[in-house]
Amino acid sequence: MLTKTRDLRTGHSVWQGKRPPRFPRHEITSDSQSDVVVIGAGISGAMQADALSAAGFDVLVVDRRGPVRGSTPASTALLQYEIDQPLTKLTRQIGEEAAIRAWRRSRLAVDGLAARIKALSIAPVTRRDSLYLAGNALDADALAPEHEARNRAGLETALLDAAALKESFGIERPAALLGYDNLEADPVRLASGFLRAALARGARLAWPVEIVDLDARPRSVSLRTKDGHHIRCRHLVFATGYELPFGKLPKGHRVLSTWALATEPQKRRLWPDCCFIWEASDPYLYLRSTRDGRVICGGEDEDFVDEDRRDALIEQKTKNLQRKLGKLLPQLSTEVDYAWTGTFGTSETGLPTIGPMPDLRNCWAVMGFGGNGITYSRIGAEIVRAGLLGKADPDAELYAFRS
Repeated sequence: MLTKTRDLRTGHSVWQGKRPPRFPRHEITSDSQSDVVVIGAGISGAMQADALSAAGFDVLVVDRRGPVRGSTPASTALLQYEIDQPLTKLTRQIGEEAAIRAWRRSRLAVDGLAARIKALSIAPVTRRDSLYLAGNALDADALAPEHEARNRAGLETALLDAAALKESFGIERPAALLGYDNLEADPVRLASGFLRAALARGARLAWPVEIVDLDARPRSVSLRTKDGHHIRCRHLVFATGYELPFGKLPKGHRVLSTWALATEPQKRRLWPDCCFIWEASDPYLYLRSTRDGRVICGGEDEDFVDEDRRDALIEQKTKNLQRKLGKLLPQLSTEVDYAWTGTFGTSETGLPTIGPMPDLRNCWAVMGFGGNGITYSRIGAEIVRAGLLGKADPDAELYAFRS
């Protein structure tokens, strides 16, 4: 198979509480062609389809399962500009200029995504601030230079000491950073909205379609489906998330398992302003609220071994998350309505890999999202669109494949 096949998630996420979205299906019953083929119909593929169809390309999206049935429903959808790797640490890894550019691009991506959601009338845009608690990765002393670095980069951030944190949020931690204007969303609704926008422009969506082979040529790419049909395109985009092309991890990437829960609705018990909360820890705890007053809490990440081991840990990991949530915010109910687990990819720098694939002409990939999946999907759509239009994205080298 062309991409690694994984059981991407188990359990039932809060976004699966409603009827699955429906889409018109394009049947591939013979050889066909398109300007662009996007493999993957989750949130990343949906953004690619929207951006490329809006740029005038004839787009065909194919998926082995069906639209929005992979890892997208497992996302907790904290759409943050703050990336997993603190700015001070990323500076030591790739240099100050590049680190600042990466953080600023992430900020722009969140704002651009909010504008796109509004322009397409996909969903109400809900802005949330983000509270970053001192932990074992950055303690209270280390948060001070991180605060200074972000503000020097033009990313407005407040440093809260223990007293201010307790007074404003009722949380007992030695310090925290407060960032502003992130984005809260339902990932299934977002992916569905972007796909529908692309389909309205003439894009096609085909499933279940398994691509088993490709022939990358100087001016085109030829694909072969499991059913023996051939699809010819000018460009191919892998938007397969954590089902990696050819099963190979880019340099510096690894695959993890994560667990999450959603509580019963409890609007009267939620913390002030319902900001996102996450820790400067490894692994870190993260939480957000939903429009109906549930608390989504996730974390307990560990290296991926196999799906059976990951799934066997759901009960214990859920109890661990309940315990941590109750300790952090004692006023909350930790009664669980939904619990799930999923697989995701991360990198040493916290940055994704986006760009032309080595040794495969006219083939692009967007992968390795870490905790900023939807934010990085937006950046991926921007970079691929620019590349296919023959234009240079100013930050493309930040995310390029490393040999």
